[in-house]
Amino acid sequence: MRNNLKQVEEKQQELIVTYQKTIAAAFRDVSNALIAYQKSREDRIAQEKETAAAKGAVQLARIRYQNARSSYLEVLTNDTNLFAAQLNLATVQEQEALSLVQLYGSLGGGWR
Repeated sequence: MRNNLKQVEEKQQELIVTYQKTIAAAFRDVSNALIAYQKSREDRIAQEKETAAAKGAVQLARIRYQNARSSYLEVLTNDTNLFAAQLNLATVQEQEALSLVQLYGSLGGGWR
């Protein structure tokens, strides 16, 4: 009878430890997902500013070209820079969306 009680208590203790590990892992996953989302959000904001600056440079280059203050090469260079900034923005927006999905999943969200 005592051996049986001891086995039950050991099993109960084992289950408690497993539960605690599961909870700790869940908190760690949520924390990591929150950090990833915050970083991707900051990256997106920075890239939006860079894209806006590139748009301004394109406008300025076009005005300078129209007023014969620069060559069309400057316009093309700024257009290329704007295109690269827009591609980078799309990439960081994707990363932000993926990190948000990861956060949702770590909080227990599911899909049907």
